[in-house]
Amino acid sequence: MHSGKRFGALEFATWTRRSIYVLTILAAVPTVLYCSGWKFVSVPWQPIAILGTAVAFIVGFKNNASYSRLWEARQIYGAIINDSRSFGYILRDALSGKDPQKVKEMFQRHYAWLTALRFQLREPRAWENMGTAQYDEYSKKYDIPERLTKIDDELKNYLSETELQYILSKKNRATQLMASQSKELSELYSKGDINDFQWTQINQQLVKFTDDQGKAERIKNFPYPRNFSSITTYLLLLFILFVPFGLLKELDKLGEGTVLEGWTIWFNIPFSLMVTWCFHTLDSVGEASVNPFEGSPNDVPITQISRTIEIDMRDMLDESDLPPAITPKNNIVL
Repeated sequence: MHSGKRFGALEFATWTRRSIYVLTILAAVPTVLYCSGWKFVSVPWQPIAILGTAVAFIVGFKNNASYSRLWEARQIYGAIINDSRSFGYILRDALSGKDPQKVKEMFQRHYAWLTALRFQLREPRAWENMGTAQYDEYSKKYDIPERLTKIDDELKNYLSETELQYILSKKNRATQLMASQSKELSELYSKGDINDFQWTQINQQLVKFTDDQGKAERIKNFPYPRNFSSITTYLLLLFILFVPFGLLKELDKLGEGTVLEGWTIWFNIPFSLMVTWCFHTLDSVGEASVNPFEGSPNDVPITQISRTIEIDMRDMLDESDLPPAITPKNNIVL
């Protein structure tokens, strides 16, 4: 998540520079051909304007859908924050007078669940963008914690060696950690350490965590529909290709009767670049938000949120050696 006031203009230009190079060439080629006497390469601008209207609608639709996915992901982790705090004080108050060690173990297992979940959500998918040069280059400005450490090393801070090996042997580790919490809770209920009401309360919190995890996995594992994504790409490409051809005659006429006559045709390059860059960058902005867990600078900061939850829950147990909060690097925090 970018935590600064805004992306800088130079930063934005650098991020999109590859597209600027390509768009400049696409604008220069028809301009040079037209100036070389190939007047027939010019096409009427009206059909291109109609195509541009269609592209504007579909790019707007994509950006709206991308923002919805991003906002839903943030709401899911907002729910995890609230549910974790509720789980913490309900469990603490139910067991602290009977088995404080068990409370600490279940707290530790919850931190492990948060860790396993964020590692699972950071796993790459074929449709995500972090493998492309544009995103990979920008990612060097900040840290993606799940790429710097291994899940084994993270989980061993919270689990016993026996439980660690058991969890690492599972495919969906977050699910199995929540299942272990449920098993532990059932054992406490069977021994009479918690009553019916307390068991119901704590169990409801576990159900909420499972629900939150499923919602996050749905966003992670179901991409923005490929049919909408594909048609947006194809229409945008057609528009970008035809814009420089549609502005040729209009810009050539611009200088008639003035000292610029014959020279205004060269305005086609910057004007075409400006129009096509706007459309292409709007599409890129939507694409940058459509996968909110992949590790881009526009993602939900799930690692920071997980650390915040851990600090809050450790504070509930009056622990003094709290882990440090995760701070932004170059205005980016994940």
